[in-house]
Amino acid sequence: MTALDLVLAVQQPEDVGKSGPLGALLTLILLLAAFLLVKSMSKHLKRLPASFDEPDAPQVVVPDTPADLVEPRQPGQDLLDTLRRAPRAIEGPKRDDGRTDPPAG
Repeated sequence: MTALDLVLAVQQPEDVGKSGPLGALLTLILLLAAFLLVKSMSKHLKRLPASFDEPDAPQVVVPDTPADLVEPRQPGQDLLDTLRRAPRAIEGPKRDDGRTDPPAG
């Protein structure tokens, strides 16, 4: 046996490329930690609100016409305008002559 054969034998042990039980244990611990992290984050994400907008924030109302800038609208005026434009869904009581009562106004 020459000195070169001894150097090559010392540099390359027999179990090169094989993982030991310590490597397998470390891999299992890392997989378990990743699983627990995903489970915890899922639980925290479910607790988040749908929106972080403040419900009490002032609403910005853009007027439809320039007249709305000068004349402020009364509360409920939009609803009244919508009801005036909508067709009547319910008719009033009928009279004896077949006509319906005019809407109270």
